[in-house]
Amino acid sequence: MQFTSPLLRGTLIRRYKRFFADILLDSSEEITAHCPNTGAMTGCAQPGFTAYVSPANNPKRKLKFTWELAVTPEKQWIGINTQHANTLAHEAIEQRVHPIFEDLQDIRREVTSPDGQSRFDFCLTQRDGSLRYLEVKSVTLAEGNQGYFPDAVTSRGTKHVQGLAELARAGTHTCLLFCVQHSAIEQVSVARHIDPAYAAAVTDAVAAGVQIIAVGCEMSQEKITINQLLPVIL
Repeated sequence: MQFTSPLLRGTLIRRYKRFFADILLDSSEEITAHCPNTGAMTGCAQPGFTAYVSPANNPKRKLKFTWELAVTPEKQWIGINTQHANTLAHEAIEQRVHPIFEDLQDIRREVTSPDGQSRFDFCLTQRDGSLRYLEVKSVTLAEGNQGYFPDAVTSRGTKHVQGLAELARAGTHTCLLFCVQHSAIEQVSVARHIDPAYAAAVTDAVAAGVQIIAVGCEMSQEKITINQLLPVIL
């Protein structure tokens, strides 16, 4: 995924009210950028972190910049913009990064499940005509080299996992994909210590036949690319 506009470098002053980040650009201009991340962002938004922002294409938008990336003092890169996770997942699917994607015929995004109760990020059609529903989650919570999802209680995420499990029990292929946007993370686990209900739902989903995979990203000022599969430890 290539950034459409050159990113501007600065230093994070603070993130507040979930959607706002004050950043001092290297040009000495202080700006308020949109923070496109509704999570707790634990360890991702420390004052003093290097921050990269993109200029807004819409001249009518109130906030003229979007916070895209952070870099820790240890030079670990973090993808702040969770909206990129689906774009990166799409690229991973097209690149056939996992064997379950090898026989694809069609990729559709934002598809409602057959029962009309859930809406999933992707519906993949195999060459034999079978379907695979796939939900994507962005992972940025790192404790050392261990990544966790979620970073806050997520009833919506639990509902998604339960929906995947119901489809799997009915014989439909399903997958939960963790898109890891933190360069320190080497493996992913469910954050049972943060959201036990979500963890229980994932355990139930695996028993029902839901496949879980994780992909890691390489990040720079120019682009974010999927570069590896990561182990999932449940």
